[in-house]
Parts: sequence; C-alpha cells; structure tokens
Amino acid sequence: MSTTAKLPPFDPRDPAGIADLLSTDEKDIAAAVRRMCQDRVDPFVAGWFEQGRIADIRGLAKELGSLGVLGMHLEGYGCAGLSATQYGLACLELEATDSGLRSLVSVQGSLAMFAIWRWGSEEQKQRWLPSMAAGEAIGCFGLTEPDIGSDPGSMRTRARRDGSDWVLDGRKMWITNGSVADVAVVWAQTEEGVRGFVVPTDTPGFSAPEIKHKLSLRASVTSELVLDGVRLPADAVLPEVTGLKGPLSCLNEARFGIVWGAMGAARSCLHAAMDYAGERTQFGKPIAGFQLTQQKLVDMSLEYTKGVLLALHLGRRKDAGTLRPEQVSLGKLNNVREALEICRTARTILGANGISLEYPVIRHMNNLESVLTYEGTVEMHTLVLGQAITGHAAFR
Repeated sequence: MSTTAKLPPFDPRDPAGIADLLSTDEKDIAAAVRRMCQDRVDPFVAGWFEQGRIADIRGLAKELGSLGVLGMHLEGYGCAGLSATQYGLACLELEATDSGLRSLVSVQGSLAMFAIWRWGSEEQKQRWLPSMAAGEAIGCFGLTEPDIGSDPGSMRTRARRDGSDWVLDGRKMWITNGSVADVAVVWAQTEEGVRGFVVPTDTPGFSAPEIKHKLSLRASVTSELVLDGVRLPADAVLPEVTGLKGPLSCLNEARFGIVWGAMGAARSCLHAAMDYAGERTQFGKPIAGFQLTQQKLVDMSLEYTKGVLLALHLGRRKDAGTLRPEQVSLGKLNNVREALEICRTARTILGANGISLEYPVIRHMNNLESVLTYEGTVEMHTLVLGQAITGHAAFR
C-alpha cells in the first residue's frame, strides 16, 4: 500500500508527534499555563530559588486561582471541573518552570482541596473550597511526621475527644505551604482509627515554623506543623472516612500530578541541553555534532517521549475511571526516576555551566531529589508494584 500524502515535518522537540494525540482543549490548557509561567514566574524563579523564598506567594496563588488551576480537576464549589488529562498537562507546564510551583498547586488541589471535596461535609466544602479554588485561601496537608514517613499507620499525632470537642497534639514535618496556609488538613490517630481534621491555622495551639537550609525545592514554602492542645469543634473532623484510606486516596491524586510534572522538569532540561549543544563550540564545531553528545540527546529524548506517553495513557485511564493506584505507582516510579536522569545528563552537556542558575538544569536536578522522595519513595512504589506483580507483600 502506498500513499502520496505529504509527511509532516519532524519536530526535534516532539519526535514522536505526541501533540497529535491531544485535543484542542488540552492544547489550549497547556498553552495558557505555559504563558502564565513564562510571564509571571520564569523571569524570577532562579532568584526565588537562590533566596529560598517566593516573592508575594499570596498574589501568585490568586493568579493561579484566576487561571483556574487550583483544584481544576474537581467538580463544583468554584472548581473548573476539567479532565484529569488537562490537569496533568497543567502540572507538566508548571513543573517545567519549577517543581516548587507545581508543588504549591498540587498540595492545594490534590491534597488539601481533594481531601475536603472527597471526604468532607457539605459545610466544610462550602466554607473552604470556593476560596481555595480562587487562591484566596491557601491549604496544606499534614500527614508526614518527623520520624514517620513511609509508614503513616505509625503516626504519633493524636486526637482525643473532650466533651463535644476534639483536642489535637502532635508534630508534622516537611509540609508544603504550611507557614502560609489558612487551613490545614491534619491526619491523627483516634480511638476509632486515623481521622482527618480541617484545622484553621489561626486556631490557638497551632503553629507552623518554616524549615530553612534546604538545597531542594527552595522556591517553595516547607514547614513543620506543631499542634499543642489544638481544640476543635466536633464538626472539624472529615466525616466520610476513617482509616488510612483517607490520606492514601489524597496521595494517589498528588502522585498522578507528579507523573506529569516530572516530565515538565525533564523537558526544561532537555531543551536547555539541546539549545546549548547547538551553540557551544569546541574543536571547531558545535558539540551537537559529536557522537557522544548526540547519544546523550537521543537517550534523553527517548526517555522523555516514553514518559509523556505513559503519563498520557494514565491520564486517559483516569478520565475513563479505570486507573488503578498500582498504575499511578508505575508512572511515578518511572517518570521521576527518568526525569532525574535526564536532568543529570543535561548537566553533563552544559559542563560547568550546568551548575549555574543562569540555566534551569541544576535547579530542576536538585528539586527532583525531593520529588523522588515525596508522595512515595522509589522503594515504596517498587514494593507496591512488586506485590501487584507477584501477589506477595514484601513491606515487612
């Protein structure tokens, strides 16, 4: 069989033609987020990383709310109600700018807002979700503790009944948005099992000291949550869930965004390496003309392409209601691991310039060291998949 149809030109930045698999609406969402990042964040993010702070984070949150990306895959309550794939594409564009920016959006929408949207009362939803979707209120998610990471069932934070009230005591650690949050979703052990609580951060006994001296996710607010006799009314508890099902369902939402977001960091570094290799001259010609550099660029492009195809496939499954948690683990494990390798390889192409904040590579590389750990380590996702494949649990 032959055809006379003219082939489309080869796009070095989309070698497999993945853009052809996206709808017009999906392309429009990606383009809108990319424009906002280019205008509002890209000129400043290296400075924020160097300084260890985001300038005017509340103003930025409101701009993200106006764009519609906060809780964008949730229905009602001021949320955009867009598809999982559209949300994934937004995460890719956000993390192409910086993992800290995607973390702000992911924690807001997929952890704090999702917890209230999925497990909260109607009163809790009405009180918090519209203002969070608009970026007028910032949320955080308190699960990880100083000595409790991958084993949340061993958390030490406790909530006890005192009359009709709840009283919370404990510590949470490595909490994105904690120091700037207006509301915290905090998970605690109770006599009934693990329960979630919606905690206004101006409640007496609640504090959130910021964690300093980070060398990763510096353009992101990371905090400890301290709960010393935090007294809450009876209706502060999330009524629709008891047990680890609650927090784990939220983590699964966040992991899905990371599957996409990691590819954004990878794309940024890949494109930086492609541009640099075409401009940097050694031994009389651009280094893009040397075989070893070409091998690096081809390998990076190959892994990036496979990662985006995997993310898109999982997005389609999520939109169809057929995405399993094990498949999210597959995506998170592969895409973050490969994105980190792409960033490291890009650094070698840039040589000494690869460690300069004049280029995005070392910033993405450092950020991905955290992304590799949060929302499930390589080890935990490996064991999740190992159990799914073999039928044998190896966690203990």
